[in-house]
Amino acid sequence: MAAKKVALYARVSTDRQTTENQLIELRAVAERHGWMIVGEYVDQGVSGAKGRDQRPEFDRLLKDASRKKFDLIASWSVDRLGRSLQDLVAFLSEIHAKKVDLYLHQQGMDTTTPAGKALFQMMGVFASSSGP
Repeated sequence: MAAKKVALYARVSTDRQTTENQLIELRAVAERHGWMIVGEYVDQGVSGAKGRDQRPEFDRLLKDASRKKFDLIASWSVDRLGRSLQDLVAFLSEIHAKKVDLYLHQQGMDTTTPAGKALFQMMGVFASSSGP
């Protein structure tokens, strides 16, 4: 079985912060799991409240997911992906439709496992029922 191709996503809100600690830990996780890192996407000094159009690396990550450049997105924490529930729901729906898995280090969520897949599907059910 071929190694999963993983994209790492890191973000910090200010230029005084660094993404390096997030990336170091995510690289170690990838190594432990035998995942092949095919890209690192880093938004430096960009608020998670900003939309996709104002987060260039997040936008590139989603475009590359559409191009099937990787099987899995690994991020430090759910709040690195976004601060708005609406944006997170859109993100989860988009990657789920592309059959891209998600690993969130701080939350211990890994959709490459049966339990992680079930949690991901449950989040999708709640997300779709929380509309206007």
